[in-house]
Amino acid sequence: MPKRKKIFDPRTRREQYERVDDNLKIIFNLRDVSHIMRALYEGKGGAQRIMTLLDSLGPMTQSRLTELLGIQPGSASDALARLERDGMLERTPSLEDRRTFDVALTATGHEAARVAREARDRRHEEMFACLDESEKRALNRLLEKLYADWSVRYQ
Repeated sequence: MPKRKKIFDPRTRREQYERVDDNLKIIFNLRDVSHIMRALYEGKGGAQRIMTLLDSLGPMTQSRLTELLGIQPGSASDALARLERDGMLERTPSLEDRRTFDVALTATGHEAARVAREARDRRHEEMFACLDESEKRALNRLLEKLYADWSVRYQ
């Protein structure tokens, strides 16, 4: 059986890109940027995301945390167990809802969240260093316009 040619073979990407219309070029570019961003971040329920959220908002129930992260409770339990084992957070039975736990950072967790936030801020500066301030504002306006339309059109 012959090998199937990759649709987005990096060697022919430029050639493919030049042959498509502007709409597909935007799709290619958004997809490529999305892949890079996904590689730079741990995802919705990553340890750093959990710690920075708890550091910013303070202690909360485990169910509230999963709601804010937009993840399933099982996914949160695994990440929280690792953070608890590493001494970054404490889980205690909730006084308000006995079906869940309250989650709070330890002093070590607050320090790790601070370090993670500083690294994230540096990464954000680096990611957009190729744009000047007016280009950043223009890009934000375009992305906001797309989001406003797509959130209505495709929901």
